[in-house]
Amino acid sequence: YQRRVHGDSIKAMSSLVSIEGEREQGADVRDQNVMAASSLANIVKSSLGPQGLDKMLVDDIGDVTITNDGATILKQLEVKHPAAKVLVELAQLQDKEIGDGTTSVVIIAAELLKRANDLTKNKIHPTTIITGYKIALREAVEFIKKNLLVKSELLGKEGLINAAKTSFSSKLIGPDSEIFASMVVDAMTKVKTAEGKYPVKAVHIVKCHGQAVRESKLINGIILEGARAAQGMPLMIKGCKIACVDFNLSKAKMQMGVSILIEKPEELEKVRLKELDITKQRCQKILESGANLILAGKGIDDFALKYFVEKGCIAMRRVGKNQMRSIAEASGATIALSMAALEGEEKFDPAWLGTADLCHEERVGDFDYVFIEGFKGTNAQTILVRGANEYMTSEIERSLHDALCVVKRVLESNTLVAGGGAVEVALSVYLDNYARSLGTREQLAIAEFAEALLVIPKTLAVNATQDATDLVAKLKVFHNSAQTSTEEKKKEYMYAGLDLINGKVRNSIKACLLYTSPSPRDATLSRMPSSA
Repeated sequence: YQRRVHGDSIKAMSSLVSIEGEREQGADVRDQNVMAASSLANIVKSSLGPQGLDKMLVDDIGDVTITNDGATILKQLEVKHPAAKVLVELAQLQDKEIGDGTTSVVIIAAELLKRANDLTKNKIHPTTIITGYKIALREAVEFIKKNLLVKSELLGKEGLINAAKTSFSSKLIGPDSEIFASMVVDAMTKVKTAEGKYPVKAVHIVKCHGQAVRESKLINGIILEGARAAQGMPLMIKGCKIACVDFNLSKAKMQMGVSILIEKPEELEKVRLKELDITKQRCQKILESGANLILAGKGIDDFALKYFVEKGCIAMRRVGKNQMRSIAEASGATIALSMAALEGEEKFDPAWLGTADLCHEERVGDFDYVFIEGFKGTNAQTILVRGANEYMTSEIERSLHDALCVVKRVLESNTLVAGGGAVEVALSVYLDNYARSLGTREQLAIAEFAEALLVIPKTLAVNATQDATDLVAKLKVFHNSAQTSTEEKKKEYMYAGLDLINGKVRNSIKACLLYTSPSPRDATLSRMPSSA
């Protein structure tokens, strides 16, 4: 009797604290997750490779984006399914860490999930599948390090240019990849820091529509969007002393809540003159420090510009904070937030000034730009992008960012891998053979992992209207020979990749089809066990 009463009370309590909602579990949920991931992969699959198609995306307010960059496409989509959101985050992570290969990671991740789901339907426990995937990941990374890496120093600057050209091959500017690849390599090699790093943020990209894409150029400095504050200022200054001021150079005003009681009318004019005089003294102290290029983060009154014009200086008003920080970092200047000193007076220390070789104003397209070149501190670079319209310049900007990240990775890791699906097929053949050497249930997961990697060369071939089955079969023969044969000649088959134009198999290293290492597949696979 007591047990029955106790059971009834538990049921009553559970009914009181129940949470409104639905709970789904089991095979149906797994099927939905895999379907969502596959649907997302199918959206970007047709944009993979040099023969991939661009997507036109229109948002709620009618803005149009034309791109084949996987991260950009997925970012524009309104994804609500939680499993699909994981793939969107994966693409964003890839774009942040590696810079390129965002489409590939989504396709591989979706294929791995799809094959994992098939294994669960065959009564293989998810834990076994995850363990098998982790083993395959570890073996794949080791195989890449031991067999597939090529030292970039052996290929020299040409290797860096070819890696950038490979990144451009699937982009809108593929036909002009020679020009942009050289531009990207020159920019990245010049921004090397004392620690041996190559910061991508040190290379700025300025878009200006008009003229042909080939008119784009690399500037050894920083470009500011805007003109001189007054037409009486010189168009060019050599030996620049740069003052970065982040306060108003306009008529001084009393702070909020401060009032002055004036009894005589003539004293009102004295107050007005004193307000002007405070700003005049500030301008004179900046000029006395030796500054001849004044960049103000806020406004500059017209009467204050007179003092800069008389001294033959260039001044710019309302310079953006990010641009101000970049110039201060590159020139060695200190951004002055105030001129107040501890003694109660105002001063502008000459040590706050930065230096540059040249500053000049130039009209590009329909807008005026100020070019600051030849910084002493660091070699800040700017790529001025030209194009027919904003859609084209925006896509070129995204393509340049990908290529800059690729070259940065090559310079820092000093290694490259063959492109054209060579890495995927080599890993697939190796892991397939490795799976047969295991006597546990994990061999099924490793075999599916190996088969999933082939989705990249298959998709590349399909997008190029080639026979995917025939080409992948030939690639597997080449890579199997390279891994099993002892002949030195057949060892070169390790770099066999796809020639999508002629529909043949070729040596990707000799064909200058190179990709950065660490490979984007590493980022994908390291994320997959948690996604599964």
